[in-house]
Amino acid sequence: MNKFLVPFLCLLLLAVAANAQSKEEAAVAAAVEKFNQAMVSADRSQLNQLTAGELSYGHSSGKVQDKVAFVDDVVDGAFDFLTIAASDQSILLAGNTAIVRHVFSSEATNNGTPVRIKIGNMLVWQKQKGQWKLLARQAFKL
Repeated sequence: MNKFLVPFLCLLLLAVAANAQSKEEAAVAAAVEKFNQAMVSADRSQLNQLTAGELSYGHSSGKVQDKVAFVDDVVDGAFDFLTIAASDQSILLAGNTAIVRHVFSSEATNNGTPVRIKIGNMLVWQKQKGQWKLLARQAFKL
């Protein structure tokens, strides 16, 4: 009986650990979705809440913004996101850090002119005081 109990308990512990990891991955995925929706609605409060003070936001053009410039640009800039979708998303957890990769697709306007965007994104999220915050983002052309 004992020779079956030990392997069973090991499998049970592995299942619990895997479930805990998937909960964190789900929390990161929810933060990504909330962030994308905050960009569409140009919600300054949500964008500030979801980003770290040390944010480094890299665009596919090579332009890099800090938190203040990024939030101001989304809220008051000439670029208006109408839709945002993330596909082919992967999340890698490393302690209080998460690396997210996905394909970012968007319908938007730039100074009133319709544009479509399809780029790759790598985002670095950091858990700060129990909340996932975007610390860095780098977009790249596909």
